[in-house]
Amino acid sequence: MGAEPGAVLVTTDLTVGGMTCAACVTRVEKKLGKLDGVTATVNLATGMARVSHPAGISPDELVATVEKAGYTAALPEPPMKQEPADGDGDGDESEGARQERHRLVVTALLALPVLVLSMAPGLQFRNWQWLCFALAAPVAVWGAWPFHVRAVKGLRHSAATMDTLVSLGVVASFAWSSYALFLGGAGDPGMRMPFTFVPTASDGVAHIYLEAAVGVPLFVLAGRFLEARARHGTGEALRSLARLTAKEVPVREDDGSERLIPIEELRAGQVFAVRPGERVATDGQVTEGSSAVDLSLVTGECEPVEVGPGSPVVGGAVNAGGLLLVRATAVGADTQLARITRLVTEAQAGKARAQRLADSVAGVFVPVVLALAVTALGFWLGAGADPQAAITACVAVLVVACPCALGLATPTALMAATGRGAQLGVLVTGPQALEGLQHLDAVVLDKTGTLTTGHMTVTRVTAVLEGLGSDAVLRLAGAVEQGSEHPLGRAVCAYARRESGEQRLPDVSEFSALPGRGVRGRVEGRLVEVLAPDEDLPAVLVDALTASESAARTPVVVRVDGAVEALIEVGDVVRPGSYRAVDRLRRLGIRPVLATGDREAPARAVAQALGIEEVHARCTPEGKAALVRELREQGYRVAVVGDGVNDAAALAGADLGIAMGSGTDVAIGAADVTLVRGDIEALVDAVLLARRTLGTIRTNLVWAFGYNVVTVPLAMVGLLNPMLAAAAMSASSVLVVANSLRLRAWQLSSIPVRRYA
Repeated sequence: MGAEPGAVLVTTDLTVGGMTCAACVTRVEKKLGKLDGVTATVNLATGMARVSHPAGISPDELVATVEKAGYTAALPEPPMKQEPADGDGDGDESEGARQERHRLVVTALLALPVLVLSMAPGLQFRNWQWLCFALAAPVAVWGAWPFHVRAVKGLRHSAATMDTLVSLGVVASFAWSSYALFLGGAGDPGMRMPFTFVPTASDGVAHIYLEAAVGVPLFVLAGRFLEARARHGTGEALRSLARLTAKEVPVREDDGSERLIPIEELRAGQVFAVRPGERVATDGQVTEGSSAVDLSLVTGECEPVEVGPGSPVVGGAVNAGGLLLVRATAVGADTQLARITRLVTEAQAGKARAQRLADSVAGVFVPVVLALAVTALGFWLGAGADPQAAITACVAVLVVACPCALGLATPTALMAATGRGAQLGVLVTGPQALEGLQHLDAVVLDKTGTLTTGHMTVTRVTAVLEGLGSDAVLRLAGAVEQGSEHPLGRAVCAYARRESGEQRLPDVSEFSALPGRGVRGRVEGRLVEVLAPDEDLPAVLVDALTASESAARTPVVVRVDGAVEALIEVGDVVRPGSYRAVDRLRRLGIRPVLATGDREAPARAVAQALGIEEVHARCTPEGKAALVRELREQGYRVAVVGDGVNDAAALAGADLGIAMGSGTDVAIGAADVTLVRGDIEALVDAVLLARRTLGTIRTNLVWAFGYNVVTVPLAMVGLLNPMLAAAAMSASSVLVVANSLRLRAWQLSSIPVRRYA
């Protein structure tokens, strides 16, 4: 049902328990969807339901609706507040998991002797069948009890799930074996029974199928145990993010003392200490100290970043050097780590188009299998076949069908991929973003802050021959620029400090700014001027000036006591990864387009350096959006990469919006993909990961559909033993999850780079 026009919709996440297959997913989604204005997306792998509903419907009503469908539901604990894992990172095993493991162990101990005796006629002794019956009874009842309970619960709600098939298979196998033992002659003390992979007619004595009665619950319990372990692995990304959150933080008081407070009590503006080896408690700005911080677990950056007073730091980063004092700028849900966690969580809640088809099939899958099982039974009995063979075929059909694989095909792959993407500094909003990344064939790139660093810096210093030398001139120029507020002056001053090893620059006196020309001042008794170039320059500087203008850099001349000493070029430099990124995009069949609001000269210079042929300079936000529309009208599937407010309209209008993690909240909010590590090369990683992920999903779905298409007919015609059918069914789900887990170890392929500069 649709919501009323103008109704306010809110989103609520629910933890749903008791789901075992895709049929359960479909049932929960349909039950929630019957509420007025409610739509739901349920994820089998995570056990989560994302529900969009009118504000008038409370979460308690949603929980009650799920419970009426025969499942449990609750509001989840926020991922960032979950307890960090102990030891190996898996956390404390839940009581339910321990019970299931105990059930599996006991079932295996009881079932294995039955399987061995049933499959090895040479080991069968007098009354062996009665021993097997005694061992099989607790397995068929207690070992398979969870399947029976869920099957009955589903029956009360007029629903059939995977548990219905398993329960019926176990009951039918055990009931037939009981009949054979007590009434069919199989209880004779000297009875021997051969084992065959293909069911056969009886030789006057009814065969017992106790191996199926114990094999079905054993293999299904084992399969679900392995499946749960594997699915736990696909969710490692969120647990890793939760482990980055500090529990307590040492806050520095005004008198220099420290007190330890819970992280929940930390407020923006407070100063806290970060000692070597500790994690930064929250986003902030360094107020005192210098060190290198490791951001690899937060942004995917493998190289430590040097920070000092004024430098921003991200919560979760590891302090690899000296003591830092940090002023908190964001806490709680406003931190970058919390935003990353939300994006990963939301991405894992979505569904690919192919999975929606699989869910539609799963909605009718179990009823169809039940109908096929009854059809097989009726056909064989009607054809005059031995009742034993007919019942065997019916049981095989029940236990071989596997809707679990259909339900797990997409979510497990998506969980593994989003986790791996977070490790690489790539966050996607969901499967639709992955599908968009896979099909890209054009990308509109912003220049400033995307392909370039976005910060003015000194790119080259050219000194005259037999002068003071570039180091001395740079030191003097940096000293006089300490009094300037101009971006060029700040760039020269910062560069001079870095080149001097962070040593203090000399003081400047008699400082004055010359409007439109530059600055002058007296440093160490010398008159130092940093001015715009004039015509009176040595030849070596004339050549440097010509090269600087062609590269769209801003040159300034340094004069000391009236003599020209050097030419300093300042500009926004290309990010080191941009060369490789653009080249790799082209090799992937993606057309790069540069669109910037900057002037023609710097835009052309960057495009030439990177080998980009199509350039749009002085592009307004409306112009960027129009460019995107034009490319889409030409048949291109377009992505836009940007980092500023001016990019938001183009990001929203593209087939796929991609924001730099260092950009504004407006740009990130309008984007489908965020490159957390602020490196344009992460876009190539995202495209390759998307292609690999969707390939994995297709493989999973082909296997899930193909397995059922092949095995169900084999079971119907009597060519599949029920015990082997149970093993095959369990293996099907495990294989799907294991195939998805391969994405956790996905590595970037090496592509040679061609320079265009």
